Amino acid sequence: MKLKKLLKMAYYFAEPYCVTNGGKFRLKDVDPGDTGELTDEDKPAAKEGLAMGVEALNEMQQMLYAQDKWAVLLIFQAMDAAGKDGAIRHVMSGVNPQGCQVYSFKTPSAEELDHDFMWRSMKALPERGRIGIFNRSYYEETLVVRVHEELLRHQKIPPQLVGKSIWDERFQDIRKMERYLSRNGVLIRKFFLHVSKKEQKKRFLERLETPEKHWKFSLGDAKERGHWDDYMSAYEDMIRNTATDHAPWYVIPADNKWYTRLIVAAAVIDGLASLDLHFPKVGPEKRAELDTARRALLAER
Repeated sequence: MKLKKLLKMAYYFAEPYCVTNGGKFRLKDVDPGDTGELTDEDKPAAKEGLAMGVEALNEMQQMLYAQDKWAVLLIFQAMDAAGKDGAIRHVMSGVNPQGCQVYSFKTPSAEELDHDFMWRSMKALPERGRIGIFNRSYYEETLVVRVHEELLRHQKIPPQLVGKSIWDERFQDIRKMERYLSRNGVLIRKFFLHVSKKEQKKRFLERLETPEKHWKFSLGDAKERGHWDDYMSAYEDMIRNTATDHAPWYVIPADNKWYTRLIVAAAVIDGLASLDLHFPKVGPEKRAELDTARRALLAER
């Protein structure tokens, strides 16, 4: 009963931020500071709800692993300091490490640039029974590469294939690839953590003023703020072109970390609930085998 109640709550919290048809999506319609019907006074209750969600995720992940039919792919995209790492760490804190794989994609290596733009991500896809998490992903090829188009020149793509329609072509390739994965038993959920420019500045300053967080900051992070509007335009176009029923985007307000983590957990739980997970049923032969093992153990002195 507890899990069933959580599943209903998860849908209630996650559904408002789910985008399955991006045709009319506008990023400006999502307030980065939104906390739904909750206020700062609800923080303790939200943290308690997150803890319950983490417990539920652990239970559902065990069934996912035992059933060994589905794979789950969670993709996180965001501007720097939006809280991707923290959301992943808190939401997945109760999941068995054996059933979860996390990959962070940074600047492509020389080997990766010798392949197509999705090659390195395809190598990291989760196996059946496991949850795969992409901290950034192939979507970077429609974001940072679009904002800094000079990066295309380093990708060794034949010049005649790099035209004005390249972004639409990449969106088309991604949609088809994600459709292919979903038809092969991969549940896809994509998260854009939408932080405001003001809040990002605040978090950058906190990093600069906290020695333990200096490693998180680089001058390049601050320089990218100069392209903020270009990134927002690229994110909006990305969501509008790649949000589908089988691979929806969750555009989640990220100015309040406690709320962001609650909604991410709710969306993951809601996604897993759609898989009708259960522990495998034991047939007559297996039951007979178990009975034999039980009798042998009880007969030991």
